[in-house]
Amino acid sequence: MNRKTLLTAITLAAGFGVAQGALVGAVEAGEVLDRVMESKTLKVATDPAYPPQSSQKPDGSFEGFDIDVATAIAERLGAEVEFVTPAWDVITAGHWGSRWDVSVGSMTPTEQRAEVLDFPAIYYYTPASFFVHQDASYGSVEELSGKTVGVCAACTYEDYLRGNLTIDAEGVPPFEFLVEPGEIRTYDTDLNVMDDLRLGDGVRLDAGLSALPTVQGAIDSGYPLKVLGEPVFYEPLAVATDKGDPEFDAKIQEVIASLHEDGTLGELSEKWYGVDLTSADK
Repeated sequence: MNRKTLLTAITLAAGFGVAQGALVGAVEAGEVLDRVMESKTLKVATDPAYPPQSSQKPDGSFEGFDIDVATAIAERLGAEVEFVTPAWDVITAGHWGSRWDVSVGSMTPTEQRAEVLDFPAIYYYTPASFFVHQDASYGSVEELSGKTVGVCAACTYEDYLRGNLTIDAEGVPPFEFLVEPGEIRTYDTDLNVMDDLRLGDGVRLDAGLSALPTVQGAIDSGYPLKVLGEPVFYEPLAVATDKGDPEFDAKIQEVIASLHEDGTLGELSEKWYGVDLTSADK
């Protein structure tokens, strides 16, 4: 899920550096880690409608790549995982007030978000792709200039469409702005974009932009959509924490590093996406 405004400069030598400054309302150092270790419960914020990253089944349980990653993190911490589903803008606003411990929600680290959140570690990279109705006759993404394009609100895909997305992460391929939409329509979720586009070519939208795995997941579920062209950019996606607990951040960084090193993340990516997206090598 993939999401918002200018990406912060990211150093990946050993993962993300953890911000040390404390903001008003930030947790005390060590508080989150102590709480998780004592309660043996890791409370994780996730999106209930963002397959194949995360979705909620009719029985109330969750499934998806992010769900499996969060579960693996909890296991390495010796804790049980508990999922909560706050709105995306609430998660990215920070100042969580102990309502949850961590976000494993395919979040792109951005300059604005870094003011209120820390990003201990990247766990995968996702390609962003345009998609159209299966009856559309576009031959290239450039042909979408001047058209009506749908996108999730306050996300990196919207930033790309507005021409102000900046990615400064080690190993991430450079990109160009190939489309100047005539109109940008924003939605609460990527799925809402797809729901409007499935009504027909040009009925409400001409195209959408989202994470390629999300688009492919919708297509596999029967949505009459197709991917247009090659991915237009790749974005690093990270675990996010509330500011103020460097001990917890360091522990999360350690856990993600171990999941990278032993191949667990790669296996989970293959399971859900059919390809290993845990490296920026394209």
